[in-house]
Amino acid sequence: MKTIHLALFGPGKVGSKLLEQLAKSEEHLKKSSGIIIKVILVADSSHALLNPNGIKSGWDYNFKISSQRYSFKEVEEYFRRNAFKNLVSIDTTASEEFIENYFSLINFGSHIIAANKVANTLSSKFYRKLREELKKNNKKFIYETNVGAGLPIVETLRNLHLSGEKVTRIRGVFSGSLSYIFNTFSEEEKEFSEVLKEAGVLGYTEPDARVDLSGKDVGRKLLILARELELQKEFEEVKIQSLIPKQLNGDTTLEEFNKRSGELNVHFRNFKTKKLTNDVLRYIGELNVETGELEAKLINEPKNSVLGQIEGADNIFEIYTESYKDRPLVIRGAGAGAEVTARGVFGDILKISERLN
Repeated sequence: MKTIHLALFGPGKVGSKLLEQLAKSEEHLKKSSGIIIKVILVADSSHALLNPNGIKSGWDYNFKISSQRYSFKEVEEYFRRNAFKNLVSIDTTASEEFIENYFSLINFGSHIIAANKVANTLSSKFYRKLREELKKNNKKFIYETNVGAGLPIVETLRNLHLSGEKVTRIRGVFSGSLSYIFNTFSEEEKEFSEVLKEAGVLGYTEPDARVDLSGKDVGRKLLILARELELQKEFEEVKIQSLIPKQLNGDTTLEEFNKRSGELNVHFRNFKTKKLTNDVLRYIGELNVETGELEAKLINEPKNSVLGQIEGADNIFEIYTESYKDRPLVIRGAGAGAEVTARGVFGDILKISERLN
């Protein structure tokens, strides 16, 4: 039997769903793979629940009654004191600050799995420094869910690149939330504000929908894929079309934005009016490897095209290479939702476990 010790940072929608999936799969993993997974830490931004013998199912109740305020120094001391073998830290936060702790985690013997995209979209200097630290300490960093939720995009692209296959272009719908929004808005007679509200209720958008409508999430995913191909790019070089009208941007609070969401209707009705009869609206990411251009934008796409036929909150990626040429490798599937993303993180845990003694 192989024991994996997990430290989960960020028990929100994705993190809590992951803990649920791990609990359900406990016996199956033992029988099928000889793996015992012990969750030895669950921490949000202020409180942590620790148990070196493993936090059992019902963690949420125990977290409410037994978690304590903590500093990251106390987490470091906890790791040092217990010297956990096969330690894996999982970042399912959306924090821009938490990634600064990655270096400490690595130095204290932890591999890292990240659903959080921040570490891969900061400066090239930080990107290189993190990988140097990982290499020096012989630790793994897996982040398949950074792009495409549970779809195997990052690994597929990396394998193509490492095998010497020249990738020339990547194009697709990278955002599950924007996929759902424009699939619905293109096909149904609903106002945009109504579709946006539906997407929020279904859990597809961020609590502040402007995070999705800004296009920055798609821009970050483009940058991650570009860096997998060893393109020296910064986030500022990604050309991003924001979908937020000027009057609702800037200093508008979230409460004000939600109250005035009806103002989006005229703005998006214009996009819908301009599209051709046999077209649909798609917000896409496009990477031209040969020119180095990265762009996120709203386009008209023929209904009968590969991108035009997606449904629901699907993501789709077209990967063009020297071998595939005009018939790209296409990867399509669910691109949004806590359950799908958690399942992708679960897959990353299994990848790491296969590589550990």
